[in-house]
Amino acid sequence: MRIIIATGLNAGSAEYQNMGDVAMLQVAVARLSNLGPDTEIMVLTDSRYNLARYCPGAMALPRAGCSCWVGDRILLGRYHKFLPRKASIRLSAWKRAVRLRWPALLAFLIRLRLGLRDGNHRRGDFEVFLESLKRTDLLVVCGSGGFADSCQDWNLLILATMEEAIRHGIPVVMFGQGIGPLSDPSVLSRAREVLPKVTLITLRGSRGGVQLLESIGVDPAKVVTTGDETIELAHAARAKEPGKAVGINLRVASYAGVQTEAIEQVGPVLQEFARRYKVPIVPVPIAFHECANDHQTIRRLLTGFDAESNCGPFLDTPLELMKQVARCRILVTGAYHAAVFALAQGIPVVCLANSDYYLSKFQGLEDLFGVGCTTVMLSGSDLPGRLSTAIESAWKSAEVVRAPLLQSALRQVESSREAYHMVESLKYPRADQAQLVLSEA
Repeated sequence: MRIIIATGLNAGSAEYQNMGDVAMLQVAVARLSNLGPDTEIMVLTDSRYNLARYCPGAMALPRAGCSCWVGDRILLGRYHKFLPRKASIRLSAWKRAVRLRWPALLAFLIRLRLGLRDGNHRRGDFEVFLESLKRTDLLVVCGSGGFADSCQDWNLLILATMEEAIRHGIPVVMFGQGIGPLSDPSVLSRAREVLPKVTLITLRGSRGGVQLLESIGVDPAKVVTTGDETIELAHAARAKEPGKAVGINLRVASYAGVQTEAIEQVGPVLQEFARRYKVPIVPVPIAFHECANDHQTIRRLLTGFDAESNCGPFLDTPLELMKQVARCRILVTGAYHAAVFALAQGIPVVCLANSDYYLSKFQGLEDLFGVGCTTVMLSGSDLPGRLSTAIESAWKSAEVVRAPLLQSALRQVESSREAYHMVESLKYPRADQAQLVLSEA
């Protein structure tokens, strides 16, 4: 069986790293590799180095080649962004129509364009993608929180990739998805055309995801809420005894609705609590890229408290981060996967949200784990007081909630594994006509 994995937002990138996305990819590769001795895993990625480091059993499939075929901007390249909005929409619609109806023509135009402007390297990526698609039995969209209003470009690209696979008779499954909030008209329009044709969708628990999928025509029988795949890795990394530290993370990013001013309110509360209980503060950085740098944020949170802390810049694998979390009695976080890593180890969390996107993520965790997860909105009056109360409550309840959290984690691991086993029973129809069309391209 040959499988292509389309990664989450930041799992396959050289410049954008998010240890949550990386961990989900690791689980997906490991589980799918166990489907049989002849299983071949290809991952759409921008970084062969990172893929080899985090998932050495998978083969790199250049994401640039996929973007050439299903993306909107290959024909004009960087000049596409200078088009008026209506012209951009029309050109994108025209390219999609040509890809669906006359793929040989589009392939000719792309090859011509790449041969004239981009040399042989990018054209090679394009040819490799087309050839790989001919030999693919299954497309897997790896776990992510991308189907939301903050991720339009990724949404449209991944929907086009799924559409192309379905057109060629390749089953598509989506694992560990965070769905919504989503109101973008262009994304919703494309989702209504593509997602109902997907074979299976598993959700990691964002509140409102099931209802959103139903509203765009997805059969509820195809949707299963399993929890996050990374729970399995984090649960296995748990310590035998509860930790003694306070873990911290604050996601300062436009898509989180959190600005640097929040540091001035959150930092003093954390430091005052740690001094009063005489416990260490442990950094738990998840993301480090130009849109969100948890290392820098945590360094500012610790200003005046721990001058010697390196704020975790060398914690650059999921396992290292999970072991760091295992040192904690509680975790205060604005990052979703930091919360997942803690809850899966029986550690209560206080989640910090300031947008519908993150509120949906954290409320989903509340629903799945039942106890040990409290969300504090950063907006509103008396944030220091509300946050201090939530931290005190989490600290005092840590021993009580540990067992039920671990039990909930095991249930979610089992549910997630069962969803992956469903892949084994799938049939892989490859329509002769679809093969012919692709061969012509």
